[in-house]
Amino acid sequence: MTKDFAGGVDVGSCSTKAVIVDRELRLMGSRVVYSGTDFEAAAAQAWDEALHEAGLSNGDVASVISTGYGRKSVPFASSNRTEISCHGRGCLHFYPGPITIVDIGGQDNKIIKINASGQRASFKMNRKCAAGTGAFLEEMALRLRLPIEELDSLARSADGEVTLGSYCTVFSATEVLEKIKAGHPVDRIVRGLFRSVIKRILEMDTLTDTVVLTGGVIEHNPFLAELLKEHTTAPIRIPPHPQITGALGAALYAMEN
Repeated sequence: MTKDFAGGVDVGSCSTKAVIVDRELRLMGSRVVYSGTDFEAAAAQAWDEALHEAGLSNGDVASVISTGYGRKSVPFASSNRTEISCHGRGCLHFYPGPITIVDIGGQDNKIIKINASGQRASFKMNRKCAAGTGAFLEEMALRLRLPIEELDSLARSADGEVTLGSYCTVFSATEVLEKIKAGHPVDRIVRGLFRSVIKRILEMDTLTDTVVLTGGVIEHNPFLAELLKEHTTAPIRIPPHPQITGALGAALYAMEN
């Protein structure tokens, strides 16, 4: 019996994503779950739920490739690939090279440059601290006593912004409390936080060609793309479901296999 489906599982430090595609490379099912402390359990949960959404069973899937921080914690995967290659493959599915991929994750940011031939030209990653990542925004939302789901709409509706000078997440939290004490509107503070995320990205590398934004932070905070447009003349694109781009890339590789 011919198996017409392939899958990808992206185990990140914060969330785990699973994707299933068919032979026409159409998305049949996907799921995002919290990674927690048990990557293997998270991978199994995301995969089972993606299968359920697609109306499939394990026997229908020819190959599964894992990627991400916990890619070696997926026992049902036939092989694994780096998140750099899988993000590149996922983005190239929607946009031809050359492209610059900006992936804003829960614990780190990556900038991946892909040339016109579809090959990786360069890669940079912020490893110093969580400033400018999803963890940074989560911490700031906690300090502001706001649901993280409300940050995007608050930043978008602000009629100005509060400039934040701190580069460290811990110091930024103290600065935010000082701004609140000084009477600055919360929506302007949130827009300032978003601007801080953009500044961290711009410090990493020059944005050239078409810029493709991926990751859960962009999925839930698309206003960041509007702010980034103010700092570059490069076209800005967001693929469908940017949080699962890495898992999609892994699934596309699995189908090629």
